[in-house]
Amino acid sequence: MISNFAIYLTIIFIGCFAFSVIINFILLKFAQTLGVRGKDVNQVRWSPTIKPSLGGISFFIIFLFALILISLSPIQILGKHIQLIGIFISITLAFLMGLADDAFNTQPLVKLITQIICGLILVLSGNGILIFENVFLNIGLTILWVVTLMNSINMLDNMDGISTIISCVICSFAIIFSVRSGETNSILCFLNICVLATLIGFLLFNFHPSKMFMGDTGSQFLGLFLGYTSINLFWNNENVTTLINPVFFNSLLIALVFCIPLTDTITVIINRIKQGKSPFVGGKDHTTHHLFYKGITEKRIFILFLITTVVACVFAYQMVFHFNIILLYFAIVYVLVVFVTLYLNTIIKKSEK
Repeated sequence: MISNFAIYLTIIFIGCFAFSVIINFILLKFAQTLGVRGKDVNQVRWSPTIKPSLGGISFFIIFLFALILISLSPIQILGKHIQLIGIFISITLAFLMGLADDAFNTQPLVKLITQIICGLILVLSGNGILIFENVFLNIGLTILWVVTLMNSINMLDNMDGISTIISCVICSFAIIFSVRSGETNSILCFLNICVLATLIGFLLFNFHPSKMFMGDTGSQFLGLFLGYTSINLFWNNENVTTLINPVFFNSLLIALVFCIPLTDTITVIINRIKQGKSPFVGGKDHTTHHLFYKGITEKRIFILFLITTVVACVFAYQMVFHFNIILLYFAIVYVLVVFVTLYLNTIIKKSEK
């Protein structure tokens, strides 16, 4: 028998999806200039066609709608406390910073300071990483993780649909993880359902050939939201086997779930430093771009990254709920194979074609 709460969540999912499609359709029709900068501004985009960066606006609008639903929900949702205020303030700040960057091309230092503040807000509101006994190590790791993920999702948004579909898989895994852990009625699960529906609605406009980008408004929102989700579900995961160190276990869990964003970011940073370039200046040197240079189409890259992330999340699920040592070794090998394969592909000379 399907519970009333399951029906409620299904209705919310369908409503957020429909709302996302409607909002993005309206924005695409009437707001064509956001994120489209003048010709005098140095802007690196993979797509040769100028398109507006509008997706993040729908993310934030529906996120606010979800918060209202939580506060007005007739069904008790656990955790209506300061943690919710913290995620609201930090995501709002991330969104506004992304909006400013899309409109005015914000300086990297301003973005970095804002990202650090977002991490601090999460810590102060009880959404920080808690894997060390030393509080300062926890605070430092929380800020580092938030900054890393906000930049990783932003950097991964370099080809149609890539950041969107990876975020969809991670949100889906977060929902499955919450349900399996008996936390279906948590704020975290509810928000991930709403964000997942929003992303699927946006993907209709962002899949190759895309009609719009998510922009920094979207990537900064998603980076912060996935940071919040991963801290509470994966970094602070309590379903840890006693056979290995919990810090190592949860770190491997993170490496699996975020294997594609982290691999792309680390690869780009290494290659740019080796070439004497700044890691913070955009370029067409991402793992996705090098796969395209080798003759793989954008749609196939989309499918490849989708499958890679799904398999990684399956490993992560099995690691938490059906742990054994052999599985641990396979998970470690999988992470290494993904990284080494994508990294080597970027340093192998591209085809003359």
